[in-house]
Amino acid sequence: MKISTITAYPISFPVSSAGGVRLGIGRTVKRDTVLVEVQTEGGLTGWGEAHHGRAPGTVAHLINTTLAQLVKGMDASDVNGVWSRMYKMQLSSHGMGAAAAIGMSGIDMALWDIRAKAVGWPLYKLLGGSAKTIPAYAGGISLGYQPPQDLVAEAGALVEQGYRALKLRVGDTWTSDVARVRAVREALGDDVDLLVDANTNYRIEDVRRVMPAYDELNVGWLEEPFPPHDAATYIQAAALGSTPLAAGENHYTRFEFQRVVEDRAITILQPDLSKTGGITEGLRIAALGSAWKLPINPHTSATGLNMAATVHFLASIDNGGYYEADVAKENLFRDQLTSPGYELCERGCVRPLGLPGIGVEVDVEFIRAHPVIEGPGFV
Repeated sequence: MKISTITAYPISFPVSSAGGVRLGIGRTVKRDTVLVEVQTEGGLTGWGEAHHGRAPGTVAHLINTTLAQLVKGMDASDVNGVWSRMYKMQLSSHGMGAAAAIGMSGIDMALWDIRAKAVGWPLYKLLGGSAKTIPAYAGGISLGYQPPQDLVAEAGALVEQGYRALKLRVGDTWTSDVARVRAVREALGDDVDLLVDANTNYRIEDVRRVMPAYDELNVGWLEEPFPPHDAATYIQAAALGSTPLAAGENHYTRFEFQRVVEDRAITILQPDLSKTGGITEGLRIAALGSAWKLPINPHTSATGLNMAATVHFLASIDNGGYYEADVAKENLFRDQLTSPGYELCERGCVRPLGLPGIGVEVDVEFIRAHPVIEGPGFV
């Protein structure tokens, strides 16, 4: 089952003015991703997703010109060996850091798809899990900056769909943030779990102002108030209230998560399987978190591949938390690029599918029809 070819496809679609969401890093104007196709000499094909890294063409180029050449001819079932070779030859020294981890993630996910297809099992079973239900929160690029009454209407519609947890975007002015969270809490009551995400747009002064209100409003977590490297400020912020701090979508590999865990400031871990090193590394991070009694609440990327893989992953670890359900108004990667990747159950829960591999079909015509759009995705 040797790897014969690895091909990365950077793709994009523009977001309409009605579908754009304003949040801490700007307003969305397009969506990007990188799909990775791995083929074996025996005819098996696996698909993975690499995060766009806000430079999808660059990520794809790195995969196609470097990472693919490093592992071509290796055994596709040897996920640890493939991961270790890419790490040694590219990530651990002079190797573009985060971009390398992102590229490795897409290849690794595709290899797990192949492994599960080879034995005819759904991925969760190969990972040692079961087809259990997993609680989900309404997230993705949604619930952004808007007048409180409009936010309440959007949040209320999601609760009517069955979601019992929502993630609101903060990182605007601290007074606007508190007003929006308070409006949603008062409208929906205490039975809905409210989470907030600042998209790294807070300063320590902002957290000092908002934390008393978040504590009062029983916010489930404050996500990424600061950039991932700002460890000292996370430690300061953890002492300002009881609302847990969450982060991890911009932390790469278990080596960065080791620092996060040991600092004891961030207690909600959020690795993204399309960024942190793939499923292989995600399992290692989950084991690290489990040893410290910390829950894993993965960040979910753009396409049905990551979404389905994340559900399989959560169904197979002992410290899994919420699945981040993408409820963005406009996401062609979710609705057209792939077949549905999981079953939506009652009360906002999800369940993995029983199909072999990751369990989604990829529309190759969609890939051809949506070439990469250069430029920033947020303005």
